Amino acid sequence: MPDTEPTAGRARDAASRAPEPRSTVELPAPIADYLAHLQVERRASPHTLANYRRDLEALAAWATEAGVDVAAPGEADIRAFVASEHRRGLSPRSLQRRLSAVRGFYRWRLRHGHLAANPAAGVRAPKAPRKLPQVLDPDEARTLVEVPTDAPLGLRDRAMLELFYSSGLRLSELCALRWRDLHLDDGLVNVLGKGGRERIVPVGSFAREALREWRAESRGADDAPVFPGRGGRHISPRAVQLRMRQLAQRQGLFKRVHPHLLRHSFASHVLESSGDLRGVQELLGHADIATTQIYTHLDFGHLSKVYDAAHPRARRRKG
Repeated sequence: MPDTEPTAGRARDAASRAPEPRSTVELPAPIADYLAHLQVERRASPHTLANYRRDLEALAAWATEAGVDVAAPGEADIRAFVASEHRRGLSPRSLQRRLSAVRGFYRWRLRHGHLAANPAAGVRAPKAPRKLPQVLDPDEARTLVEVPTDAPLGLRDRAMLELFYSSGLRLSELCALRWRDLHLDDGLVNVLGKGGRERIVPVGSFAREALREWRAESRGADDAPVFPGRGGRHISPRAVQLRMRQLAQRQGLFKRVHPHLLRHSFASHVLESSGDLRGVQELLGHADIATTQIYTHLDFGHLSKVYDAAHPRARRRKG
């Protein structure tokens, strides 16, 4: 059975042009082809490509040392790989991510007829303790987004924070926005999310007002980035992270504030008010509702108070 796709040469060329940093490890052709598939067909982000490359490089290095054919291992081989990574000190969460990349690679090979079965399908990593995401309460969120607009870049910062909290965007989604993606009169924004999935998300009135003021100042053309960085290109994710940390401290918030914290806060506050888990899933762009369900655990303290106040047998009566 041939070990390459009909377009393997073209795919490997595409993989070599991937924007993520290249390592010194020479990747086996099947892995290079798979990374090209993720980049070209799945339109994976540079960050995702870098993570997959790192995980599959680890698999290739282990297979070489163990004398295993990385293109067609057995289930016992994959179990041995996971055990080896565990002994090296990888956390359960890192092992889960690594095994997810390996499953995806062999699922792709299975789909193209190179394997009779996915050798990683039945392999499980150790369970990681489930960490609930931190969130800002509504007052803290309001304090953060209401930055003074008379400061240098104040209108940009206000628009950026309002949009994050209003629409629950990922950092990469916000950085990639162009003005043509925003439909402020309709209160909507077109977002290109993970895996090239498009969705339309509402934009709240405070965010719309802040964005209009920022556009009037920046004079952004339809094709221009909403939040430009150096040279007029899209602002970098790192620049947004650093700026948000500075703004949080200026606003008197000394939590670890980062872009995803506003996304978590958006999801928690919408779910608490609406109770519509499916709706929140659509707004966040989650492919699997299980990813969204973590937010159902965040307001347990509030639910406990409601129970204590409402249930006739919840508390012992006074007197």
